[in-house]
Amino acid sequence: MPPIILGSQSPRRKEILSFFNISFKQHSSNFDEEAVPFTGDPSEYVTILSKSKASILSSIYPEAVILTADTVVYQDNKIYGKPKDTIDAFRILSELSGRWHSVYTGLTVTQGKMQYHKVEETAVLFNDLTIDQIESYIERCHLLDKAGSYGIQTGAGLPVKKIHGCYYNVMGLPINALRELFFEVGIDLWQYIKE
Repeated sequence: MPPIILGSQSPRRKEILSFFNISFKQHSSNFDEEAVPFTGDPSEYVTILSKSKASILSSIYPEAVILTADTVVYQDNKIYGKPKDTIDAFRILSELSGRWHSVYTGLTVTQGKMQYHKVEETAVLFNDLTIDQIESYIERCHLLDKAGSYGIQTGAGLPVKKIHGCYYNVMGLPINALRELFFEVGIDLWQYIKE
């Protein structure tokens, strides 16, 4: 198997990829996401970001299989990435409270000149959140590195009432989209499931 590079420092993506008996190295592309304007299409936006990250890393690791991803929350024609600070997190959580939004993740798998892409969308409904609940959530959960200012795993999932779609997409790495893209470069994740 060729070397695998996870082009992300996300602990959630590392955790999901670690479900499989494959060795990989994490290496952030340091791509400036702020340099890409959002023009109204969340699928196109996350694809551009994941492809841009892959392009940087493919010049460093020309023989490797490179996996890059970008996740955003989308509601009312706006995207929500990682909050700038706790004040921004409070604003985002207040806007998401009691409503549906979509989580989009763009995945890119690159090996040499081959490049494959997928976008996964998951619909998420939030509970109605009180001011006290939002403040408590911000105080107790590490959320400044999370799109939309929340996580779905462990107790951080309390704001989430229900989802339609892939749970792992909300964590940042949709597992079946990953399986399909890895298969394109000759890696069958069914053969690497951990017991």
